[in-house]
Parts: sequence; structure tokens; C-alpha cells
Amino acid sequence: MDVKIRSASQRREEIRAHAAELGIDEAYISRLVDTFYERIRLNPIIGPIFEERIGDEWSPHLARMKEFWASVALNAGSYSGRPVPAHQKLDAVRPWHFDIWLALFERTLRDTAPTPAAVDYFMERARRIATSLKLAMFARLPTPRRRDS
Repeated sequence: MDVKIRSASQRREEIRAHAAELGIDEAYISRLVDTFYERIRLNPIIGPIFEERIGDEWSPHLARMKEFWASVALNAGSYSGRPVPAHQKLDAVRPWHFDIWLALFERTLRDTAPTPAAVDYFMERARRIATSLKLAMFARLPTPRRRDS
């Protein structure tokens, strides 16, 4: 087995080069985020959840999401938020809401992505993110039973 040792900057450059081959850059990420959240806001099921939380703060939210997705897709390192605690505060969210979110995200990708491979690239990451957030928000580990002596 050949092990390739790379620095963090080399790894970052490899990720960016691969994304560029797929047509993914910061301009596309900006378009993706803007289009996706336009669709989120129009969705009758999850749109109100976003509206309740974000209110009039859409510009900062969109900027933060662009940083997030640039960090996810390009390893940009520009996002420094904490998504799990932010999502754990959302009492109205149910596990099945993530299915709607993923479907809207995939539809947006299929409508806007520069290449079909870019859809797969983003969806792989989006599914991992959704799974991680669902686990953080809804997984309840069993309480260990106390053994009486």
C-alpha cells in the first residue's frame, strides 16, 4: 500500500483543483446558496421554520451559508460557526424535515450545477451533514440501567 504524505495546504489545493474540474468555484457556490434559499423560503413546510428563526436577517445568513459551503466544497476554511448547537435550538424541526431539505437541495443542484458530477459531489456532503445534524438533534442514547447489588 502506497501512502502519500501531504501537507494541509497540498490537500487543500488538491480539493480545490478537483472541485474546479467539476466546475465548482465560489461564484457557483454563491449562485447555489442564493437559489436554494429562495426555494426554501417558498416551501410551505420548511419555509416557515426558516422564516421564524432568520426573520429579517437573510443577508447575514446567506453570507454565512456561502462561507459554510465554500469550506465544505473547497476546503476554504472561511466558516467558523457551530451548526450543531444552532440547529439543536430549533424546536419545530423534525427528522423528516431533513428529507425535504435534501430534496430541495438536490433539485437546486440538478437545475444549476455546472456538471452532473458536481451534483454528486455536493450531495455526498449534504447527506453527511443532514445525517450528522439529525443524529445530534434526535438520537437518544439509551440510559444505562443501574444494577442494584
